Amino acid sequence: MAGSSLVLSDDSTLSRLDTRLYAIEKVLALLSGLAVFSLMLLAVVSVSGRNGFNQPLPGYVDWIEQAMPLIAFMGVAFTQRDGGHIRMDMLVGALKGRALYLVEFITTLAILALMILLVWGTWSHFQRSFDFGSPLWSRDSSMDIALPIWPAKLLAPVAFSVLCLRLGLQLWGYTRAFINNDANPVAIPMIADAATQAAMEAEHVSGHEDA
Repeated sequence: MAGSSLVLSDDSTLSRLDTRLYAIEKVLALLSGLAVFSLMLLAVVSVSGRNGFNQPLPGYVDWIEQAMPLIAFMGVAFTQRDGGHIRMDMLVGALKGRALYLVEFITTLAILALMILLVWGTWSHFQRSFDFGSPLWSRDSSMDIALPIWPAKLLAPVAFSVLCLRLGLQLWGYTRAFINNDANPVAIPMIADAATQAAMEAEHVSGHEDA
C-alpha cells in the first residue's frame, strides 16, 4: 500500500546521506520482516509437534523473546523516514511553509532527545547482561533452553541509534527548508495531498499487475 508521505531527493549532500541511510534502514526492516516470518514457521513446527507427536518445539517461548526486539525495533527508523508513524496529519497538514517546518523541527527534536535517553538506557541494560568472562558472554539467559539474552538486548540500542541518525538528518532537512522556505524540501516526509496519494496508490497497484 502506498504511503501518505513523500520524501523527495536531489543531488545535495543531505539527500545523498538520506539515500545511504535509507538503504541501511531497508535492511533492518527486512530483518524485522524475516523475524516475523521465522516466528510463523516456528509456530507451525511447535503446533505440529505438539499435535502430531505430543512434543512441542523446545524453547519456543525463548525464541519468541529473542525475536521480539527484531520485530519491535528494527523497522522504526525505516518507518520514520517515510513518515509512517502515527502523526496528527489533520493538524500538521493545515500548516504550510516555515510554520510547518518549525513545528516539524520542534517535534522531531523532542523525539531525538527521547531517543538519545533510550539509547543510553538500553545500552546500560545490555552492558549489565554482557560479560566476556561468562559462558556465552552472558550474565543471564532464557528460562527454558538457556539462550543468552544479551544479543536481544543489544538490538534495542542499535536500532535506536539508527533512528537517532535518521532524526538528525530530518532536523537538518527541516532547518534547511525553514531557512530557504523550500516548496519541495528533500530528505523529510511531506504529507501528500489526496490527488497525489491516489496517483501513488494507482501506480503501486498497476506495477503489481504488470508483474
